[in-house]
Amino acid sequence: MPDRKDFFREVTLLVSRRLDVTQMLEDLFAYLRTRMPCDLLQMNYIDHDTGELRRLAWVEMQNGKRISHKSHTLFAFPEEAMAVIRKGPPLGKELPRVEIMNQGHKQPHHPPHPAFKEGFKRFCLEGYSFVTVHLDIENQHLGVLFVAARPDAAYTCEHARLLEDAIEPLAIAFSNARRYEDLLRLKDHLDSENKALSRDLSAASGAATVGEFGGLRQVMELVQQVAPLTSPVLLLGETGTGKEVLAHAIHALSPRRDKPFVRVQCGAIPESLLDSELFGHEKGAFTGATSLHYGRFERAHEGTIFLDEIGELTPEAQVKLLRVLQEKEVERVGGSETLRIDVRVIAATHRDLPERVRQGGFREDLFFRLNVFPLTIPPLRQRREDIPQLLHYFLNQKCRELNLPSPPPPDAESLARLQTYNWPGNVRELQNVVERALITSGNGPLRFPDFAGAPPAPAHPQPPTPRTETLPTLNAINAEHIRKAMRAARGKIQGTGGAAELLGVQANTLRARMRKLGISYGRAATRWEDASAPNTAPSV
Repeated sequence: MPDRKDFFREVTLLVSRRLDVTQMLEDLFAYLRTRMPCDLLQMNYIDHDTGELRRLAWVEMQNGKRISHKSHTLFAFPEEAMAVIRKGPPLGKELPRVEIMNQGHKQPHHPPHPAFKEGFKRFCLEGYSFVTVHLDIENQHLGVLFVAARPDAAYTCEHARLLEDAIEPLAIAFSNARRYEDLLRLKDHLDSENKALSRDLSAASGAATVGEFGGLRQVMELVQQVAPLTSPVLLLGETGTGKEVLAHAIHALSPRRDKPFVRVQCGAIPESLLDSELFGHEKGAFTGATSLHYGRFERAHEGTIFLDEIGELTPEAQVKLLRVLQEKEVERVGGSETLRIDVRVIAATHRDLPERVRQGGFREDLFFRLNVFPLTIPPLRQRREDIPQLLHYFLNQKCRELNLPSPPPPDAESLARLQTYNWPGNVRELQNVVERALITSGNGPLRFPDFAGAPPAPAHPQPPTPRTETLPTLNAINAEHIRKAMRAARGKIQGTGGAAELLGVQANTLRARMRKLGISYGRAATRWEDASAPNTAPSV
């Protein structure tokens, strides 16, 4: 029988020099076979997040050969069973740290954890004698180590004492191995997501570069100017114009290109989950918060966060977002630590935000925070010169995706119909039309859907009228605001309930402003309580 100190030292060295749990278990398995009966070694645990009984790794001898296995799910517990498991053993009852079960002996056997009653038969231990070792740190049950041997081998109390002495290094190694496995799974998941996102964005960015020297020339010049900076960018444009593609282009051209690019679909996050999704939560912060969760802002640290469809945010969400943009700090739900964040914000919307501000549906201070560098992406109907190139690009792309031979180019009549259509869905609609045409045309000539019901485009489309030509002047807005206050005060300027008090200015200042804007008051004024339409204010 080995010396207990030597056994402790050897086990500690073996389990602490490996991160890969399978290699660690193989080393431990080889050593234990020299010190006690051992034909099988398993590490099992319950994943409290998913409710699964999992085998982290196991090693066994089969026909004289050593066979190793990686992580495997045995089964999933029903939710009511998980509720009992999370409570742990009854108060005042402690589970034994090490148990022996020798085949052919009638000593009582107690499963190592209440949860293992249902799964014990799945551990492949039928016909084995075995020792169960409970692994825990600070009264937190981590899992169970099974050391098993075929009869006529039997375990003794001395074997149990050796394993009990080594519980602490075994538990630490078990915990580290689980964390390492979780990190590897998370890395693989993120790699898969990044590859999928890169494929989508590379395909979409190809469509954007088609217009780089055409209808998107001015937009791309502005992108080149703002990308190296840290200024917030607000992308405006109709649905399907490629706002996310431009957001990714800005990130790719910036010094943050090697840092995270995190997308947030603002309209898709329920109000109840908004804080948790954006700012994260601590373990135990609320029911179901079984682990630490990093929020989108924290994950985008030193990178870029893309707030898609910012106009869909509720008023409560706008207040929370404004605070983050102003303070550059977040607090996880249920946490007390304030976390500094360094993110570049790119927001996008197809809504008319200035109009929403005037209607009270969007906070004015948040709008000004986001509207540092606005970029308006023109719809496809205003860049018709790009349609032939976009058509050629999407045909090649979709043929590769659908594993189809390259079709003949569309005839002049089809191309003319495509160029006269108004494209309410913009580039995204064109992409869908191309895919549908490839599917329905088969191996024959390329046929596009009939656009006869669509409103025709003007023969010589004119560039859109600049927004500044149709916007009211600042004087006109001020004049209308003063008239609203005068109507509310029924023509009264000073005193309690007067227009000056409502507007937060001195009465003499208000009179001077009204004279400058040509708004009459006093005896010469129309009765304000009867006024239904505002007077015309000068635009100078």
